Amino acid sequence: MLELLPLVGIALLFWLFIIRPASRRQKELGRMQSSLSLGDEIVLTSGVYGTVRDIEDGHVLVEIASGVTIKVVRGAVGSIATKADVPDLTDDRPESASGPEES
Repeated sequence: MLELLPLVGIALLFWLFIIRPASRRQKELGRMQSSLSLGDEIVLTSGVYGTVRDIEDGHVLVEIASGVTIKVVRGAVGSIATKADVPDLTDDRPESASGPEES
């Protein structure tokens, strides 16, 4: 009986450090995905940024560019983006009048 004690200890440590945190993250992700609302800035698991335009049963319509909307499963939403996360896509560089340089 005493020889099983280390094995039980290892199983307990495995549960504490691996299984429990993973299930906690999974529950948190599920809560975030179920709390989506129209207009939220999100990041898909593929890394694509977009804005929630419509929410259906298991799908979300995401606008990824002006006039470009894609339909993804709710599970593809990785996180809700904060203003610091959303990239600024405006290009403030002036264009050269002579065109591209050649090397």
